[in-house]
Amino acid sequence: MELRKFLSRMESDGELLRVTKEVDPEYEIANIMYSLNERPVIFENVKGYDYPVFGGITSTRDLIAKGLGTTKESTLLKLVEALREPKEPRIIRDAPCQEVIDRHPDLDTLPILHHLPGDGGRYGTATIAIIKDPETGRNACYHRLMQIGKDRFTARVIPNRQTRTTYDKTDEDLEMAVCIGNSVAVMVAASLGPPPGVDELSIANALDRTDLVKCVTKDLEVPAQAEIVLEGRLTKDVDREGPFVDLTETRDFERREPVFVVDCITHRKDAMYQALIPGRMEHKILMGMPKEPTIYDEVSKVCDCKNVLMTMGGGCWLHGVVQIGKKGPDDGKKAIEAAFRGHRSMKSVTIVEGDVDIYDPRSVEWAVATRFQADKDLVVLEKQPGSSLDPSGDHSGKKTLTAKTGFDATKPFDVDPGKYEVVKYEKVDPNKYI
Repeated sequence: MELRKFLSRMESDGELLRVTKEVDPEYEIANIMYSLNERPVIFENVKGYDYPVFGGITSTRDLIAKGLGTTKESTLLKLVEALREPKEPRIIRDAPCQEVIDRHPDLDTLPILHHLPGDGGRYGTATIAIIKDPETGRNACYHRLMQIGKDRFTARVIPNRQTRTTYDKTDEDLEMAVCIGNSVAVMVAASLGPPPGVDELSIANALDRTDLVKCVTKDLEVPAQAEIVLEGRLTKDVDREGPFVDLTETRDFERREPVFVVDCITHRKDAMYQALIPGRMEHKILMGMPKEPTIYDEVSKVCDCKNVLMTMGGGCWLHGVVQIGKKGPDDGKKAIEAAFRGHRSMKSVTIVEGDVDIYDPRSVEWAVATRFQADKDLVVLEKQPGSSLDPSGDHSGKKTLTAKTGFDATKPFDVDPGKYEVVKYEKVDPNKYI
């Protein structure tokens, strides 16, 4: 569903708020979004700026499912299918994102948020960067951008990701376009991180129709329905980036990162700026959800995988739950090993069966309480590659190390299944009795 159609749909369903009171992009908007639990919102009157600010459109799995035209329970398989069968997007000539072309850009005209005291500066967060690698082709992913001038940012470009790999193997500037204000399909696809050579925008087009348009000043294609596009170059100059809050709600430290110079801004005539507050639900879901298909694929190689969830308590990054159809006594242990192969930064995984609701933490905890014995069902792996986002990890070497745990909370295979059957009451209408 196109972004604007999705916003209209949410508004008609009573899910979208409009704030007409004047609000300040310096801390105030971020604090309001947080206080609304990231409910979808449009701030129509932003102090000092002509652009409205919106956010919260991917803050729950139900919203993401609605934006993709599916259900929460079916989202995983929809992502798996799109990853396996991407569809090349159509390229059009006239696009809404190029209704206005500004070849003398001034980033101070954009309501880029200052989220928290202690941040390095004003940050673009819902910022999808598009590059082309001469060998593997087009790539779309997220890079946070800290403004350091009227036409430049420092970009957090993570080692071993495609943008950094492409950037490092050339001595010249790398053309990059940054899209702000995107459909749910584009936002989810850009977060997936498929193997090199698999185009995220083709994945987006498989999730929902995503037409592209060629940039005005760069040899790149961008989503035609985007609100704002920053066309520029990732230069060999470096500057300060950070501090900034990351997934675990702890502050990432200051680094030296590449400078992104903006040469041209294109946008809709009535463009809106998209915000995504760091360390909270949208950030976590968009980071964690892409790992669920890779875990699913690995677990499916060893047993019957039903569903996967990266949990909010683990920052949607460090902890996961895998639901299987148990057909053999060792399926739970096999699933644990495979799940860690599917997401190597994961620190803990719990394996449950189909009668456990993986979206309900109480149901998962109940499975551990009633089906798990630590002396038989606990897997502990020492000194494993971990995540740099985990403050408790061992960060003394080149690679973070951690201890990993797996909980086999499936029913024992050789006992009466009736012993583990959940007793359920029948629901009646209490109004008949009151």
